[in-house]
Amino acid sequence: MTLNMTPTQIMAGIGVLLVLVLVWRAGSRRAKAAAEAARNGARLVSLVGRVLFTAALIVVVQWIVITYSGGSWLTLATLGFPALFAAHTLTRALTVTTSEPRRRGGGRR
Repeated sequence: MTLNMTPTQIMAGIGVLLVLVLVWRAGSRRAKAAAEAARNGARLVSLVGRVLFTAALIVVVQWIVITYSGGSWLTLATLGFPALFAAHTLTRALTVTTSEPRRRGGGRR
C-alpha cells in the first residue's frame, strides 16, 4: 500500500498541525492566566480579611480602655501606639525610593 500525496496536501497537513499546536498553546496560556488571576484574587480577599480583623481588634481595645479607664496616660498610650504603627506603615508605603544600579568592582568613579 503506497501513500500518494501531492505537495499541496502535505503543506495543508503541516498547516493544520501547526494551527492545532498554536490553539493548544494559546489555551494553556489562558488557563495559566486564569489560575494566576484566581490566586491573586484570593490573596486580596485574605489580606482584606486580616486588615479588617486587626482594625476591629484595635477598635475594641481602644473602646474598652477609653470607656473603663479614668487615666489620661493610659488613654494616650492606647490611642498613640496604633497611630504610630499606622503612620509608619503608611509612610513606608507612600515613600518613593530609587535604587541606583550597582557598578562592578564596588569602587567609586
